[in-house]
Amino acid sequence: MLLRRAIHLSLPHLRLTQMASQFSTNGAKTAAGNTSAASINDIPKSWTFTSKLPPDSVFPTPADSHKTPRDQIAPRQVRNASFTWVRPQTVESPELLAVSPAAMRDLGIKEGDEKTEDFVNTVAGNKLQGWDEEKLEGGYPWAQCYGGFQFGQWASQLGDGRAISLFETTNPSTGVRYELQLKGAGMTPYSRFADGKAVLRSSIREFVVSEALNALKIPTTRALSLTLLPHVKVRRETTEPGAIVARFAQSWLRIGNFDILRARGDRELIRKLATYVAEDVFGGWENLPGRLEDPEKPDDSAPPKRGISADAIEGPPESAENRFTRLYREIVRRNAFTVAKWQAYGFMNGVLNTDNTSLFGLSIDYGPFAFMDNFDPNYTPNHDDAMLRYSYRNQPSIIWWNLVRLGEALGELIGGGAKVDDKSFVEDGVKEEEAGDIIERAEKVIMQIGDEYKSVFLSEYKKTMTARLGLKNFKESDFQELFSNLLDTMESSELDFNLFFRRLSSVKLSELETEEAREDKAGYFFYQDGVTGLGGEAEGRKRVGEWLGKWRLRILEDWGDGQTVSEEQDLERTKAMKAVNPNFIPRSWILDEVIKRVEKDGERDVLDRVMHMALHPFEDGWAGRTFDGVEYQGDKDEETRWTSDVPKTGRALQCSCSS
Repeated sequence: MLLRRAIHLSLPHLRLTQMASQFSTNGAKTAAGNTSAASINDIPKSWTFTSKLPPDSVFPTPADSHKTPRDQIAPRQVRNASFTWVRPQTVESPELLAVSPAAMRDLGIKEGDEKTEDFVNTVAGNKLQGWDEEKLEGGYPWAQCYGGFQFGQWASQLGDGRAISLFETTNPSTGVRYELQLKGAGMTPYSRFADGKAVLRSSIREFVVSEALNALKIPTTRALSLTLLPHVKVRRETTEPGAIVARFAQSWLRIGNFDILRARGDRELIRKLATYVAEDVFGGWENLPGRLEDPEKPDDSAPPKRGISADAIEGPPESAENRFTRLYREIVRRNAFTVAKWQAYGFMNGVLNTDNTSLFGLSIDYGPFAFMDNFDPNYTPNHDDAMLRYSYRNQPSIIWWNLVRLGEALGELIGGGAKVDDKSFVEDGVKEEEAGDIIERAEKVIMQIGDEYKSVFLSEYKKTMTARLGLKNFKESDFQELFSNLLDTMESSELDFNLFFRRLSSVKLSELETEEAREDKAGYFFYQDGVTGLGGEAEGRKRVGEWLGKWRLRILEDWGDGQTVSEEQDLERTKAMKAVNPNFIPRSWILDEVIKRVEKDGERDVLDRVMHMALHPFEDGWAGRTFDGVEYQGDKDEETRWTSDVPKTGRALQCSCSS
């Protein structure tokens, strides 16, 4: 059944009673036709995050950090702070391997700037944008402080151990602000026992998948460039070449930013950080979603209203919702949307710890991720995940588990209800006699928002799967008859998840008119090396044929008069399906091949080709076609191989968290 295989979802027990001790102790647009593109030196820059949140007291100013020898900035515990001022480690002879043209456009950086020395030195960490070296003042890089639950266990302080943010930039054409960050740029106070470096292998993977997910319209952090550090050798399982990915996002804040504050009982900074997220990340309290018409029945409620003033209180006293509840709701709804997209496109993050769960609802921190090959709901791409905690089927429930941890961190503010701004509440905390009511209110509201999470998730999942199957309208019976039965069929016959949808896009309804024709067409969805699932090929043809019969009837109903569809209608349906079912996705075996060719064989152009396909995933082909007015050369044989059957030895690969 679908809920068991694809969207297993439960609401973990809240642990808000643990808050008692704390009480007493104290969203992908592309800037097409961007006419205001500039060099990386000249794009607008800001440092809002560091201007509004408290720095590490060891380096209270950027100058204090800058005057400190770089090798003396080492791992340690950082308290009462959101970040540490820290500059990237300078590197010798960095080699820019590739850039994403889409990322360049979205950041407002002009084409060709990647060839300049200033661009290369900026994305390698050698040039500090906005910093006056002589006056020791200006904008300065930083690393965030956060904690997290890893594999369900509290891991204490984590933080940006090898990621250093350079600046924020707002694209004048779109008005979208991004934070540019270097991953693999050197040690920080948050590096723990690590070296602050990143290997080329994992950097290639993140560079490609970030842009691929964005092209699939799945919320994600982005990647601007990939830089090889030829003189940096990194020790992991073996010695590997070092690299830096210049990546960017609307926000790099994650649930772990609140986890660490809750663990330390830092009430003041929890409120300050929550206010920053609402006002600066989401653009103002009035942009946040309000209370549902009936929180007990989210499926029957209209979408929540926005434009609610910061001091407004909604709902009855026992479940009164203040602005911090609306902030929590926004974060929950964003993550529900994103995980629905993951499930519909067969993407697995691999390490969904709370420090890898974005407050902005982005796919973030790419380690042992993968796209599904032959469908297996229990598949995890992380070979260290023996308990399958982060398997495909568990992703929706794990994201909610993480969001419950966020609810616990914000629980005092949520549970405060209408008294959240009372002077005594803000300054003195919760009185013992009030704790019970506050916990009860917080639990009630968070569980209601949990139902909302499930509703948003299912709504977006249904919408995306409906489009992937070529239907214009969803019927409740589709959930079982089409979605669930299809996944059962895929699993039992070990069919490839994404190849099935793409190949279905090309099937003409006229090819499915009889049972015999449908069973004959079923072979189109099998790997060429045969059916490996239950019952072999004969049973596989029967199962797929039966499903194709149900799908055919729904297409006839949805696009035609229930009996027929015209050739024009069927062609329109095919076109619509190809626009949402990618021909290319960066599968693990493809990325392994690219890594080998770049690292071992010294190839470079292959990075541009794989990025081009990732940025245009829905095309029937790439080589010889025109993109943005220019004929793309490409490699037809390579394209055919990368969009055909997955090699038997390349299916369901796993990798480690080591990167």
